[in-house]
Amino acid sequence: MSIEKMISEHPQVGSDYNEALGRAVKHAMYCAAICNSCADACSAEEMDMRQCIRTCSDCSDVCEATYRVATRRTGDNRQLIRTMLATCVHACEICEAECARHDNAHCRRCAQMCQECAEDCRRALESLNDEVHADGQVSHFEHGAA
Repeated sequence: MSIEKMISEHPQVGSDYNEALGRAVKHAMYCAAICNSCADACSAEEMDMRQCIRTCSDCSDVCEATYRVATRRTGDNRQLIRTMLATCVHACEICEAECARHDNAHCRRCAQMCQECAEDCRRALESLNDEVHADGQVSHFEHGAA
């Protein structure tokens, strides 16, 4: 099953399907799961991994909230989706930096997933900002800043 196809088949999306947003949703779903798993793996490590557990848990929660809000397409809440994407980028950057400090496979995988998710969320945010400008609306979310 494809989340991108699910979104594109929504009756209010149709030809307005945003491919960049679809990719960001998919990666946010994966990132939520991987960060959650990394936090659990960190809890089994012998060294003090409290900060990594915290950042992974926070990132997982933000990614989950982001994909849940961004998959709802009835009505319009583009402003909130843009805010969630910007927050997701920030959470992923924090988690990536923390996981990059640790030399274990689960943290390396988590850092890479966070990097990919942040990149896709940035692209989706740029895409939504372009749509806003095309509609003639002014945005204070330029260049991914919330």
